[in-house]
Amino acid sequence: MSRYIATRAIRGANALVTEAELMLDKAIKEKGPETPVSFPNTAYYLPLIYGMTGQAIEQLGQLQSVLEHARQLLHPMPSGRHWTPYLGETLDSGMATLLAAETIECVRFIYNLQPEPMPGFQLAGGTAFTSPDNGKDGGMDGHLNGPIDDIQLRSWGIQLVDGRMPGFAAIVGAAKSNEVAVKIVRELQRRNILCFLSGNVNGRSIIHQLNEEGVELGYDTYTVPFGTDTISAIYALGFATRSALTFGGLKAGQARDILLYNRERVFAFVLALGEVDDLKYAAAAGAINFGFPVIADTVIPEILPTGVTRYEHVVSMPFNEIEGKDDLERAERLVQKCIEVRGVKVKVADVPVPVPYGSAFEGEVVRKADMRIEFGGKKSRCFEYLYMAPLDDVTDGKVEVVGPGFDEVASQGSMDMGIVVKVAGRQMQDDFEPVLERQIHYFINGASGIQHIGQRDIAWIRISNGAADKGFNLEHFGKILHARFHADFGAIVDKVQVTIYTEPEKLQEWLTEARSAYDFRNKRLADLTDDKVEEFYSCTLCQSFAPNHVCVVSPERLGLCGAYNWLDCKASFNINPTGPNQPIKLGKSIDTLKGYWEGTNDYAKIGSHGVVQEVAMYSIMENPMTACGCFECIVMLIPEANGVMVVSREDTSMTPAGMTFSTLAGIAGGGLQTPGVMGVGKFYLVSPKFISSDGGFKRVVWMSSVLKETMSDELSAVAEREGDPDLIGKIADDRNVTSVDELLAWMEEHNHPALVMDPIF
Repeated sequence: MSRYIATRAIRGANALVTEAELMLDKAIKEKGPETPVSFPNTAYYLPLIYGMTGQAIEQLGQLQSVLEHARQLLHPMPSGRHWTPYLGETLDSGMATLLAAETIECVRFIYNLQPEPMPGFQLAGGTAFTSPDNGKDGGMDGHLNGPIDDIQLRSWGIQLVDGRMPGFAAIVGAAKSNEVAVKIVRELQRRNILCFLSGNVNGRSIIHQLNEEGVELGYDTYTVPFGTDTISAIYALGFATRSALTFGGLKAGQARDILLYNRERVFAFVLALGEVDDLKYAAAAGAINFGFPVIADTVIPEILPTGVTRYEHVVSMPFNEIEGKDDLERAERLVQKCIEVRGVKVKVADVPVPVPYGSAFEGEVVRKADMRIEFGGKKSRCFEYLYMAPLDDVTDGKVEVVGPGFDEVASQGSMDMGIVVKVAGRQMQDDFEPVLERQIHYFINGASGIQHIGQRDIAWIRISNGAADKGFNLEHFGKILHARFHADFGAIVDKVQVTIYTEPEKLQEWLTEARSAYDFRNKRLADLTDDKVEEFYSCTLCQSFAPNHVCVVSPERLGLCGAYNWLDCKASFNINPTGPNQPIKLGKSIDTLKGYWEGTNDYAKIGSHGVVQEVAMYSIMENPMTACGCFECIVMLIPEANGVMVVSREDTSMTPAGMTFSTLAGIAGGGLQTPGVMGVGKFYLVSPKFISSDGGFKRVVWMSSVLKETMSDELSAVAEREGDPDLIGKIADDRNVTSVDELLAWMEEHNHPALVMDPIF
């Protein structure tokens, strides 16, 4: 290991710990030691401090012991140090840096750091943060997004575990030029790698560079600007810490296990752009604790895989020395090197469209002012239909547009469109049609500048001015679908033909046929119940992050993430017989009311590595199914109300249980089996098997209002099925009830059926 690196890292750590001590002393004198402190929307307090030390910091004065610990790490380490199996004092200095950085960020929060829009910044998601005491560069300070909240962590969860998001990059500093900055981020987005942005070089940040080039930043585009100072990079490592606590079932204070979890399961790296100062060396040492290598585009000493190191920890790749005909090619090779060093597993589909393409753009929003044209929505009709045909009836790769394009439509106008996909394959089955059809949403959304919402005959697509200016047209929808269906479903799809209809008569003809197919599928799925199949399916995708969790998916109970139902799993097994979705032969029934079979119990033991012995498919009170952390909703017992509440992932409000979603998630996730608490997919709520052994849907006494609003039609149908058409109105929500006392009063006033049901215990 280079003595130079050690010297710079230790010097930077000493300086930052001293700064943190001074800031904390000043804050305690001015605000008082009892001042409440926290990061917003997280159950993990100050996440890195909580994970590494086990301390739940709730008051300003409690940070003194954190900095005392950080100060101790700057000296020769005592025996039994638990987070540095190698690299000695440098790594301890790195950990001290992280503790000090999170302390500084916490102190900044209590000095009126309030969320508000950042002048000139396009944030596609997340929260923008500004500080009143820093306006050195035209109103923009070192903080833009602030800490990632738990809800966003879990919304990314399924992408993290199924490989769509293979890892994350913490980019610190500024690129050689704006063009290089954009190229680096686009290359990472193309590979679906989450980008966290922070730091600067001589006051110039990659965040400035991307903003000047009009690159949309935020949660929706996988490109999150933390801040223009190096300290803001602490939020990336706080995110990594919470990944271990959320998905890995680890507890606060299990520092070594958290670090090893990240080294083995979270594929992240640091890309240091521009000059590396003492603080960046110290922060890099902190990242290496997590097993995250640092790649610099300047000349710095390296730590390579010799001696006790398992792989490169610090790599120098001077930008001007990278082989390539120009700076953009060098930027691409720099990204490739980062991926190679960390061993990130990426899968990039070759999609022939004139705009950047990748899952990083799936949540991109095309606003009205930026829109060239839309299909669907309030002013037009858009539908999607996929069906199976004989092999001889499909011409693979044929993409045809029947009707006019949008060249003659005024800017920000609309027009009707139908997308009809005809597929054929020797392993293709009728059951797979709706499964593949649902993928159209994800596939089209992967194109930068294209927004896709909805499905079937309520699809809504927008094309941005930027995408249209680059040449994106109707034919490209077909090219996307042809490429992606072959790439993702090649085991069952041999041929793909796409026709885009805008000609009114043909469009109406196919819309009628599509609606007939939708109706047939709905009726068929309604008849597909648990008692009519001989096998359920496992889903172990989340075991990459939650090693002892296993989903059991049945026709009447979809996966807790909401992304995989029984037909999806069946299709997945046919595509990949050795993959994460395996058939579970039910065998002998043990208890049909609670949902016990020999097969599901046997699989629970095997799949959880012996941690879970039994799973009741239809109960929350007895051996409920475990969860990883990417559930859509949490269902939790409210004993005083003789019922359960349902909290949506999007809901940040207080619940009658006295906890927010983030806090509840710590109880429900991590592969834990906790009677009275479970994570579920939101459409499981409308299943006849929803906690059916405990009383079913009538046990729901409180529900997040966002669920009532977004699932109003489905919930109304459930109320009719339960024989109580007014049932949804009898269920309290966050707009009117936030405590148990208020809930009981509401139930009495509205005559909720749970009041007269048998005790749930």
